[in-house]
Amino acid sequence: MTDPRNPELNVLGTALEPCCTNPMTGIFRDGSCRTHPQDLGMHTVCVFVTADFLVFSKARGNDLTTPRLDNDFPGLVPGDRWCLCALRWVEAADANLAPPVLLEATHEKTLEVIDLERLKVHAVDPQQDDLLRGKRN
Repeated sequence: MTDPRNPELNVLGTALEPCCTNPMTGIFRDGSCRTHPQDLGMHTVCVFVTADFLVFSKARGNDLTTPRLDNDFPGLVPGDRWCLCALRWVEAADANLAPPVLLEATHEKTLEVIDLERLKVHAVDPQQDDLLRGKRN
């Protein structure tokens, strides 16, 4: 649990905001892109997944669209927010398929792997949420 007296920070240096609870995301499945030393994938980048990214990820061996009910994972649809592995985001960016990033919900640990300026190029305004969100119930 995060200590409210010492909140985790995002890449902008402010308190880390939640990424998504529908579907529930994050290594802790608490809706936040928090991390810990055993999070080898560094699931710290809050993104809006796109159809192109989902195809790219599946081709790389990580199918994010197929539900896995045993893990309470509904499968992602374009527009869902998701805590993505930092290196997967880099791979997608290198292929010109990087999904949009919500900086306020992207953990500061991401800066160990991705330069802030690169993230800013793909950043979206949280006010555009309705335009980017999928049709999940």
